[in-house]
Amino acid sequence: MFDRWGRWVHRRRGWVLAVAGAALVFAAVWGTGVFGALSSSGGFETPSSESAHAARTAERALGRDDADVVVLYQARPGMTVDDPSYRAAVERSLSALPPGKVASTSTYWTTGARQFVSDDRTATYAVLRLAGPDEAGREDGFKDIRDELTDVGGGLTAKLGGTVGTGTAINERVSSDIGRAEGMAMPVLLVLLVLIFGGLVAASLPLAIGGFAILGSFTALHLLSYVTDVSIFAVNITTFLGLGLAIDYGLFVVSRFREELGRDPGRTTVEDALAATMATAGRTVAVSGVTVAVSLSGLLLFEQNFLRSMGYGGIATVFVCMVGALTVLPALLSLLGTRVNALSVRRRRRSSATAASAPGRADGWWGRLAHSVMRRPVVYVVATVALLVALGSPFARINWGGVDAKVLPDGTDARVVSEQMETRFPRNATAPIEAVVTGTADRAALQAYQDRLTALPGATDAAVTGSSGTTTRIALRYDADPNSGAARALVDRVRDVPAPPGARVQVGGATAEVSDQLASVGATLPWLALLVGGATFALLFLAFGSILLPLKAIVMNLLSLSATFGAVVLIFQDGHLSGLLDFTATGSIAPAMPVLMLAMLFGISMDYEVFLLSRVREQYDLTGSNTAAVAAGVQRTGAIITSAALLFIVVIGAFATSGVTFIKMTGVGMAIAILMDATLVRALLVPATMRLLGRANWWAPGPLRRLYGRFGIREGDEPAPPASRLEPVA
Repeated sequence: MFDRWGRWVHRRRGWVLAVAGAALVFAAVWGTGVFGALSSSGGFETPSSESAHAARTAERALGRDDADVVVLYQARPGMTVDDPSYRAAVERSLSALPPGKVASTSTYWTTGARQFVSDDRTATYAVLRLAGPDEAGREDGFKDIRDELTDVGGGLTAKLGGTVGTGTAINERVSSDIGRAEGMAMPVLLVLLVLIFGGLVAASLPLAIGGFAILGSFTALHLLSYVTDVSIFAVNITTFLGLGLAIDYGLFVVSRFREELGRDPGRTTVEDALAATMATAGRTVAVSGVTVAVSLSGLLLFEQNFLRSMGYGGIATVFVCMVGALTVLPALLSLLGTRVNALSVRRRRRSSATAASAPGRADGWWGRLAHSVMRRPVVYVVATVALLVALGSPFARINWGGVDAKVLPDGTDARVVSEQMETRFPRNATAPIEAVVTGTADRAALQAYQDRLTALPGATDAAVTGSSGTTTRIALRYDADPNSGAARALVDRVRDVPAPPGARVQVGGATAEVSDQLASVGATLPWLALLVGGATFALLFLAFGSILLPLKAIVMNLLSLSATFGAVVLIFQDGHLSGLLDFTATGSIAPAMPVLMLAMLFGISMDYEVFLLSRVREQYDLTGSNTAAVAAGVQRTGAIITSAALLFIVVIGAFATSGVTFIKMTGVGMAIAILMDATLVRALLVPATMRLLGRANWWAPGPLRRLYGRFGIREGDEPAPPASRLEPVA
């Protein structure tokens, strides 16, 4: 099937490139409008949770009570909030705001609340509730007034934070990070590709597909924004995922095409080489792309818009990469033919191409490494698994938290406001645990309930912050960090307090949102495992006709992922390497981030697994020897997988320079995982386990063997190899 596709593209390469060119122009003009079409909200909340219901109930009855903007005022030395000029400067600044932009303001002088004044009485803050109809409207309103808010005068300085202020700062940082990361990655990628391919023309092809993938992913996200809310953070993830996968696929396809051209120089036509390339590397790209897409589809099972956005964007991005690698790239190769080796920067070695064409040859460095590993498979399996388990052990003590201003770089105004609100003012003044009581207006019963909340261990005080009819909102303040386990335990205790007679209580607030997110993610993870694990097993079985190889691949991926998550805890929770990576550890990790990395890395790891096993299966079908096939497969793919991993790490490493901590975390975590996958797993663990399994690598029960014979995804149209072609275990 894939060889026929290669011939079809070769004969219609002009039409293929014309359509691709038109699509590229459209993507460059319309697709880049994605930045103004995506949702600016984080999307980390759980819509069906108790905390979300509490927020909606309170907003319907009492209006919005969010601290959209927190304006932190600091006086010059010797000036305090007790000075009339301090009050006059603040009120003059707030009263000058454009009408219709601000729904309400709360200050120390309008409320008389002690929580608005710092311990030394030199700082205070104002809480603004903006008038926009939705998150995007409020963000636009904030941008219109932020210069006026910071221009206070009267000896005061002002910094801006709050939910909208922080969200705007994060969104603007995300947008600026994309251009900088691409500018950093592209020159390095080009240099590395030239070194890997030894020629400018061949090196430019994966980058061309990378550019096609980036613009295509922008277009896909823009289209999706008309159907559903898509988080702004999806742009970062899909950009480096698209660029990384496109370069991987380009590397696989171009390398195989050059190999096929050099197999029998002078006699192999471009059409034959392209057909053979599509039957092998093209098949690998298709299986890999579907596997990655299935892995990312698991994100659609989650309620959080952030994860669903990543799922939608990721699937669309993988599709664009796969289409580019299976249509545009072979059309370009068909057009270039032997000129793919033009503009060479080093002399190609004929001997390497000749050696590569000999079935079963594994006398290179990678082949010798594989043979060395397979001579002592038990030692390598035990040592590698022990190392991966040890690296993953810190994940057992992960501390979950939310996404707030601490994800911004140190010194950013929104982060400064957040930190000073915690250290200079009563704790959790703008982020309390909220109990929304409905169904009663009995003041005595409400007061008794409020007293019970105040008496809870860890609570400092409770106050009514809104009341209308039979709905009352009570804010509970406490000493613990909002992202700590102690704060989440307090949420549980609040939910255990009996409601007033005849009333119902819904508990919300930032800490409750994190608790509910953890519960939702935990309940969905088994379904994610079932979907991704089951679909991956089925795809790998159809690709290789084995039931043990898919199981082995899944187990190895889980080991690699656990080690990655352990490293993420050490770096981003505990703060190791924080100076080198230029971030401040928050002591917690948002639950959505490991889930996102799990879905992406599981698929990308299978990318390399499919590529390696495809070459092993190809050699096994030729020789019937498991040991020789494994060594030859490692020899033929070792350099390419290492190169692909290096290029992917460069792409992700550029995004690891992001000023937003959770984007940086994703980049660093994925780079670590890919490094371990390309070294410990592919070079050591795979050969060792395949040597131990021996003939069982390719075993399947009779009914499944017949199923593979009928529906297996094999190279070309050749029949499945006979079941009798098996090597003794020893």
